[in-house]
Amino acid sequence: MSSFDRAGVSNGVRRRILYCLVGMLVVMLALLLRSWYLQVLHHEKYLAQAKNNRIRTVAEKPERGLIYDRLGRPLAVNVPTFELAVVLDDVENLTETVQKIAKILGVPSDPMLKIARRQRRSVPYLPVTVHRDLTLKQVAEVEWNHLPGVAVLGGTRRKYPYGTLAAHVLGYVGDVTEDQLSQDTYTGVLPGSRVGQTGAEASFDSILMGSPGARRIEVDAKGFEVRELGRNPPQLGDDVYLTIDIDVQRVAEKAMKGKRGAVIAVHPQDGQVIALVSAPQFDPAEMSASIGQQRWDAIISNPGRPLINRVIQGVYPPGSIFKLPVAVALLEVLGPTPRLYCSGRHSFMGRDYRDWKLSGHGPIGLQTAIVESCDVFFYEFGHRLGINTIAEYAGKFGMGRLTGINLPGERSGLIPTTDWKERTRGQAWFPGETLSASIGQGYVSASPLQITMMMAALGVNGQRRVPTVRLGIWDRAEADLVLDDAVELPTAKMQKSTYRALRESLVGVVSKRRGTGKAARSEQVVIAGKTGTAQVVSMAESGPKREGNDIPYRLRDHAWFAAFAPADKPQIAVTVLVEHGGHGGSAAGPIARKVIEAYMLARSRYQPSEQLLPSLRQQDSPGKEVIHAGD
Repeated sequence: MSSFDRAGVSNGVRRRILYCLVGMLVVMLALLLRSWYLQVLHHEKYLAQAKNNRIRTVAEKPERGLIYDRLGRPLAVNVPTFELAVVLDDVENLTETVQKIAKILGVPSDPMLKIARRQRRSVPYLPVTVHRDLTLKQVAEVEWNHLPGVAVLGGTRRKYPYGTLAAHVLGYVGDVTEDQLSQDTYTGVLPGSRVGQTGAEASFDSILMGSPGARRIEVDAKGFEVRELGRNPPQLGDDVYLTIDIDVQRVAEKAMKGKRGAVIAVHPQDGQVIALVSAPQFDPAEMSASIGQQRWDAIISNPGRPLINRVIQGVYPPGSIFKLPVAVALLEVLGPTPRLYCSGRHSFMGRDYRDWKLSGHGPIGLQTAIVESCDVFFYEFGHRLGINTIAEYAGKFGMGRLTGINLPGERSGLIPTTDWKERTRGQAWFPGETLSASIGQGYVSASPLQITMMMAALGVNGQRRVPTVRLGIWDRAEADLVLDDAVELPTAKMQKSTYRALRESLVGVVSKRRGTGKAARSEQVVIAGKTGTAQVVSMAESGPKREGNDIPYRLRDHAWFAAFAPADKPQIAVTVLVEHGGHGGSAAGPIARKVIEAYMLARSRYQPSEQLLPSLRQQDSPGKEVIHAGD
């Protein structure tokens, strides 16, 4: 090799070495610059991130308060359970992780995926519960697999010791929705919390809910907890005492078994609801669990509509019970009414309006017209009063208006007027429509609760109260039971003689031989009541009237009976509605009697408020230790 060749090779090696040295210098300079950037310029930022990856503050959901009946018997409690949760921040592939969980548990993955994906990440490291009520075997299998971001948590589920009893009063709980979280009412509620959806669980949710807590924990690189550094425990919700007497409730529900309809029993003096039944019912425990779509579809498509609270959400033509506010108007406006002759038909403007009794009632006055529920009498005098006067007096008893009961979803029903029809239908009021309204048909509609509150007011000379299902609250911070006060409404002021005449007539409905409510007669107490048979379809003007099983079930009349007792000093007002039950006296009257008698038997256990308070305080504390899973 020539000297020239050796010099060329030597120069080439030196150039390559030089390039390598320059490259190494550039890399070292870049590393130094990056190190300066991370450790000097942004030191605080990345130090905080490193600490956060190691130490976390994890929110904890509170446990709900309990619900009791008026005598301190638990109606809604909490029992321990295991929940499977996913920390979204620690899961790299959510779909893959959930599929592994589903395989371990032997359940479908899609429902869990839907829950996890709609969970908001607004609260960092909040465990998202994707499956509840794990068995001990499932807990062991999940722990054995040790999946990153997956944890088994101790929790509680709602239990209703009396099963379906008082379901429509209690309601049920469910996962808080995105729409609910956007409302001011749910400020501070953690995503994934269980909140009241219907009934008392919803009405008193802010009382029962409690306050979230937080834990400071140290975790490893995969998000698994290493140790707890500190804890601010969640605050247990306060307890709610309801006005319901579970014994009277049980009697009412048993009497309505196999029927569709409603029963409501109220204290006239303070508006406290003693029993509330809507039939058919639902299972609050099932509704509070995570039911599948197929089961949910079956429930909402049930023709019996079990989720509807018929007491406050069902509005029906009240039938002959509406003759009572018409009778009040007659006595107040027209004074003592003359007798008229009922032939079974009333001719008006070329049309015959039929009485329920085809042979007629003969010569009849107001008291007998109420006792025997004569339609012809009220056709005649209802027309003389006019629809606006009838509506005015019905309104004095709260008809056509919300009662204000502290349960969600109440409907107001309707008491029509000439202005109402002009405004909503763009039509004038026809005189013949007044005749239909006078016997509680046509446009007139009311809920069973409205009828009850009207009946209660009639029994106590027009005194009115807002109905309530809440007796009081156990304030946990103060360790005190605070009882609610009755809320007064404007009194329906009428002449004493008007109420006296109505009371005598209503006693006759039940006690007299020809009274339409004689099936409600009791050997224990004098009952004052009124029957109602509300048409589902219009009655034919002529031709034979079909009865009983000759009429398809869906076309049969609704049966009403409303009453108060004892007649001289009412302690309870009751309304019974049996959908498509036929005659009010025979179908609804006996049910009302059973409820009234059950109450008269139970009321000996009730105490005045000042005595009730210490007695409930005394029995309250032991129950907490047994029932609250978190205590």
